[in-house]
Amino acid sequence: CSAIDACETSNGGCSAKAECRRTTPGNRACICNAGYTGDGIVCIEINPCLENNGGCDRNAECTQTGPNQAACNCLKGYSGDGKRCTYISLCSQNNGGCSEFAICNDTELTGRTCTCKDNYIGDGFKCRGNIFQELLRDSNTSRFYFHLEALSIRDIAGPGPFTLFVPRTDILNDDPRVKDWIAKGVMAQVLRYHMVGCASLLYNDLTTITNITSLHGDPIHISYSQNLLVLNNKVEIILSDAVGTNGVIHVINQILVP
Repeated sequence: CSAIDACETSNGGCSAKAECRRTTPGNRACICNAGYTGDGIVCIEINPCLENNGGCDRNAECTQTGPNQAACNCLKGYSGDGKRCTYISLCSQNNGGCSEFAICNDTELTGRTCTCKDNYIGDGFKCRGNIFQELLRDSNTSRFYFHLEALSIRDIAGPGPFTLFVPRTDILNDDPRVKDWIAKGVMAQVLRYHMVGCASLLYNDLTTITNITSLHGDPIHISYSQNLLVLNNKVEIILSDAVGTNGVIHVINQILVP
């Protein structure tokens, strides 16, 4: 007589993912292969991600790659090998895309927030100071700023509010009358005729009024028709509503003359 090998046929009835081991004649034991779990008759792949995130960092995604095998990949906004993931600070580079006049704060939910610094207003991505400062930052209005500085006119650096009508830089550069006004000592009067005190008048506000008084003392006539705002019947507002902390700037296409 010879002993019956219970594993000889059909892996002894064990799972294809199990090893059939002879025990006593005619008997066997079924042992699941590495990476599988079960009673040997039925063997199921072990998914390591189901327990303790597969050993991955809590800020990583665990992906099963095989029986009891997994890959760890850091989530968006984190860097590392997956076993250890470190938050990437968006604010550490280029101020997080915020304005240079804003404070960037890292947040795990939104990535970062941008908040304008004290004495600046805006959405954090674009922050403006007072209108005197803003004149210098815009090429359209910087020439007006230099004229104010040359004459030590700092009226609009105060608390305001002010409304400012600024001839575009190229117009101030090209108009031959400017040199004459400077030579005659009347340039300060011309500049102050472009300033209005005690009011921050946006474009829509200007469409509802007909006259305003400048810091020079003379009135500025305003007319509105066909979606066009005109000052003194000939000067057009071409860019509007650059709002600062103490007023608003409008760019015009000619010089206002008192």
